Amino acid sequence: MSAAPYHLVGVDVGTGSARAGVFTPEGRMLASAKRDIANFHDSGGMVEQSSTDIWNAVCFCVKEAVRLSGIAPASVAGLGFDATCSLVVLGQGGVPLPVGPSEDPERDIIVWMDHRAVAEAERINAIGHEVLRYVGGTISPEMQTPKLLWLSENRPQVFRDAWQFFDLSDFLSWRATGSLVRSSCTVTCKWTYLAHEQRWDPSYFEQVGLGELAREGFVRIGTEVVPPGTRVGGLNEAAATELGLMAGTPVAAGMIDAHAGGIGTVGAIGAATDNLGYVFGTSSCTMTSSATPAFVPGIWGPYFDAMVPGMWLSEGGQSAAGAAIDRLVALHPATATARESAERLGQSLPGYLARSAEQLAGGASGAVRLADGLHVVPEFLGNRAPFADPHARAIIAGLGMDQSEASLVALYIAGLCGIGYGLRQIIETQNSQGVRVKRIVISGGAGGDDLVRQLLADATGLPVVATAAEEPVLLGSAILGGMAAERWPSMHEAMAAMTSVRTTYEPIEGELQVIHAQRAQTYGLLQALMRSR
Repeated sequence: MSAAPYHLVGVDVGTGSARAGVFTPEGRMLASAKRDIANFHDSGGMVEQSSTDIWNAVCFCVKEAVRLSGIAPASVAGLGFDATCSLVVLGQGGVPLPVGPSEDPERDIIVWMDHRAVAEAERINAIGHEVLRYVGGTISPEMQTPKLLWLSENRPQVFRDAWQFFDLSDFLSWRATGSLVRSSCTVTCKWTYLAHEQRWDPSYFEQVGLGELAREGFVRIGTEVVPPGTRVGGLNEAAATELGLMAGTPVAAGMIDAHAGGIGTVGAIGAATDNLGYVFGTSSCTMTSSATPAFVPGIWGPYFDAMVPGMWLSEGGQSAAGAAIDRLVALHPATATARESAERLGQSLPGYLARSAEQLAGGASGAVRLADGLHVVPEFLGNRAPFADPHARAIIAGLGMDQSEASLVALYIAGLCGIGYGLRQIIETQNSQGVRVKRIVISGGAGGDDLVRQLLADATGLPVVATAAEEPVLLGSAILGGMAAERWPSMHEAMAAMTSVRTTYEPIEGELQVIHAQRAQTYGLLQALMRSR
């Protein structure tokens, strides 16, 4: 008798929306659903969210995806979560606590991109503790201990009243099961947990001003840490009802969203160590796996057990990628009319600009010529890697007085090339330390266009591989659910079973290759000029 068919559900919480997808064991997505989530912006680089809003959005998406798929909820064998690396602050009983001056308890999340803790990060870096070796030598204000330090000094009552501090994906698995188990992905990448030694370092917390967390035995940030995909429990009755699934459904230790994209892509071709996972969304993230630790200045990690269990991860990226392109084109006077044209054609603005570029240039690779003399360093939100400089800012060089749509297209192409040269810079920095890859495997909404992928291949000089999955990040979370359900003996086998290649974009050669090399050099010079301020 053949085994009963089963399905897996993956949930992804990004910066602007929550999504859920229902997948077959072969990695085919049957249906998905999406709901926007609120972001609250305040002065001082503050960005906050609501865990209540996010959980409600997750419940809607799971119910809707299951409904649209037509499957029976009882056929869902496992559930996995991924989310942005945002900080959730809850009081006793899971009550939301206000993390900022609004005093609104529903605003209980400090979002990953929040930069209120820049000064705290700089103070931590000045101490130079040994654990910083495992975050590329420099901690980022996007990480959690600078944010916790900011809370302890600026919101001391909230800090004292906090029952648990969660990374967002760990909050979701707790909300679903009641388990306080943390994922080694979240706490290793963003909280300074030493997964290779299976411990926190109390001296780090004492020295940076968070000794209270160490003295109480780390009970508020996680005393049990497991690799992503490990079963942390089954859906409790309340969560099962809210999600429209069956109580007891296995729930996996989750991941940061970018890393779920890595799981959903890097196993599609060759060895995982040959592939750089590149998630191109609001921000971008690069993920390179290795069998041994590699210490690369300015590259986060090496992190053990952070993505593929049993392997080390080197992580880079750009603090603003898709968001940088959006910001860039919003500056141009022709954007409003271009957006109207895109809407009439049923296209997104970036998609419309990409098609315009292909028409003007006669193809994707030739589009680089449209940006002749125009250069963009798109670091609107600082440099994540390889300089780990939150004070870095964008540069646009070569602008003229032209207000036509063609000049908007040129600016768009220059911005995409800038993203590509930043990626090239990260790859070259890793190469210099012996961390070499053969190809880039891409995921993320901002990287979904053929022109974008071809320009990234041309700008970096490496093939860019697109997988067959429509939603690689959701697929990564579904793979976690399959691991929790014990459908595969290892993550490597799960990735091989559920991922495959759709298209490979080979880098251009000849004259255009030379143009990109020259533009990449100019990019570095402009970047150095800004950093010498």
